[in-house]
Amino acid sequence: QVQVVESGGGLVQPGGSLRLSCAASRNIFSIDIMAWYRQLPGKQRDLVAEITSGGRTNYADSVKGRFTISRDNTKNTVNLQMNILKPEDTAVYYCYVKSGPLGSWGQGTQVTVSS
Repeated sequence: QVQVVESGGGLVQPGGSLRLSCAASRNIFSIDIMAWYRQLPGKQRDLVAEITSGGRTNYADSVKGRFTISRDNTKNTVNLQMNILKPEDTAVYYCYVKSGPLGSWGQGTQVTVSS
């Protein structure tokens, strides 16, 4: 089962940008879905963006036009470019990958948008 590790979180001012990266433990070429979720304390984990092995993407309405998900099969990573960040984007962001019936979560990375 593939393992994933996130990086790139941190503190940023409103209107700023961050790039999250998720590194997989093996080749991702055949992984069906790679996605980013986010979660606030006491809340459910919500989908932010996902990308299929064929490159099809899907975004939450709240991030459309601001966030871009991409996957790099040569580096076994999935990235989330986050622009025009808002305070309401503050959350722990989790990477999720699914191959067949099996899915794996990363440990999460904190993103804080605050002045």
